Amino acid sequence: MNARADVMNAQQAAAGAASARVPWGFAEWFVISQTVLPAILILPGTQAIRLPIRVSAFVLPLVAFVWWNINSEIAVRPSRAQSWLFAVMFLLALMLFHPQTPSFVGGLAHLAVYFAVMTPLFWAPAFVKTPEQLARILWILLLCSGVNAIVGVLQVYDPQRWLPAEFSRVSMAGLGLGPVSYVGPNGRVIVRPPGLFDTPGSVAGPAAYAALLGLVFAVSAIPAWKRLLSLIFAAAGLAAIYLTQVRISLVVALGMMIVYALVAARQGRVGRATQFAALAGAIVVGAFMVAVSLGGQSIVDRINTLTNRDPLTVYHVARGVQLEVTFGQMLTDAPLGAGLGRWGMASGYFGTAGAGKALWAEIQFTGWMIDGGMPMIALYVGALIVTAFAQYRVARALQFSRLAQCGAVILAADLGTAALIFSFTPFVAQVGIQYWFLAGALHGVAQRYGIEGA
Repeated sequence: MNARADVMNAQQAAAGAASARVPWGFAEWFVISQTVLPAILILPGTQAIRLPIRVSAFVLPLVAFVWWNINSEIAVRPSRAQSWLFAVMFLLALMLFHPQTPSFVGGLAHLAVYFAVMTPLFWAPAFVKTPEQLARILWILLLCSGVNAIVGVLQVYDPQRWLPAEFSRVSMAGLGLGPVSYVGPNGRVIVRPPGLFDTPGSVAGPAAYAALLGLVFAVSAIPAWKRLLSLIFAAAGLAAIYLTQVRISLVVALGMMIVYALVAARQGRVGRATQFAALAGAIVVGAFMVAVSLGGQSIVDRINTLTNRDPLTVYHVARGVQLEVTFGQMLTDAPLGAGLGRWGMASGYFGTAGAGKALWAEIQFTGWMIDGGMPMIALYVGALIVTAFAQYRVARALQFSRLAQCGAVILAADLGTAALIFSFTPFVAQVGIQYWFLAGALHGVAQRYGIEGA
C-alpha cells in the first residue's frame, strides 16, 4: 500500500511540476473566442456581416479539428462517447440523401453545424494536459461568463449606455420589442438583456455558468480578491437570469448547484459542500432582490409562475406541447427522420427549397426527430449518458484531488447543458460546443492520469 501511495504521490508531483510549464495555448484562447466572436455583433453596423461572424464561432472548432488531425502527435485513448458521435454523423450523412431534404447545400450546412459542435471532444484532449490547466480554463470561462452577466445587468440599469442599438432576431422578424420586453418600475419598458450577444435574453445561458463557477471559486482556496470577484460574478449571473425572465436558465442554474454540492459531499468534502450550499442560498435570494429593484413586480410575477402550478404543468405550457408533438405526430409521420436542413440556422440562412419544407423545432428532441428520427435521438442521448458517467468516474477519482474537483464542476456544468434538450436546441448552438469542449478537456487529462472509464 505504501509503495502504491508513493507512486501516486510521485505522479501528482510530476503533474504539478508539468503544469507550471504549460503556457497559455489554443484551448485558453478558444474559450475566450466563444464570447468575443458573438460580442462583435453588438457593435453598430455589424449586422450586415452577421452571417460570417456567426459562422466563425463554428468554423473555429472545425479548423482546430483539421489542424489536430494533421499536426497532433499526442495519442489519447478515444472516449466512449466518440463512437456514439461517429454513429450520429454517419446517420446524418445518410439523411443528406433523404427525399425530403430540401437542398444538398442546406443539408450539408446543417450537418456541418452538428459536426462543428461535437469536434472539441476529439481535439480538446490534445490541448489540455493537466488539472491545473483545466482549472485555469474554468477560471477563464468564469471571467467571460461573469463579464457577460455584468453587462446584462447594466443593460437594465442603464440601457441608453449599455444596450445594443439593434437586435438581429427582432429586426429580421419585424416583431418590434413587444415579445422580448416587459414593464419595469414606473412603467419603464425593459428589454430582456442580451449581454455580449445581439439577441434579447441570450445572456441567460452564460449567466448560469457564471452563477455555478462563481460560487465554486468563491469557496475555493484561492486569494481573497479572486474569491470576492467570483462572488460578484455569481451574483451578477443570477441577477441577469432573473432580469431576462428565462425561467429554464434559473432552473438549470439551481440544478447545477445542487449537482455540484451533492458530488462534493460524495467526495468527502462535506464542509466545502455545506459552505457552497449556504452561500448559494444567500446569493439566490440576494440576486433576486437586486433584480426586483431593477425589474420591478414583473420579475416577481415571472418567477411565481414556476411555483403557482406543479412542475409538469409549467413545462407543458412552456415546451411540453412540442415534446408531445415530437413523440406523437412526428413519431408516426417520420420515425426515421424527415430530412436535413429543414430547421435551425441552416434553414434560416440557406433557405429551404419548395413551399412547406421548413419545420419548427424549439427543443432538441424535435430537431433530432426531424434530422434522424428515433435512431438519432437514441444515439445522441446515448452519447450524453456515456459522457455523464465518465465525468462522474473522474469526480470519484479521489486520489487525484485537483482533477476530481474539476470533474465535479464539469459534471455539474455539462449536466445543466444536457438538461436544456427539453427546452432548447443546445447541440446545434455554441453552448453545445462548450459542452463537448469541457468533456474533451476533462477526458484528456483523465487519460493522462490513467483513470479507467473516463
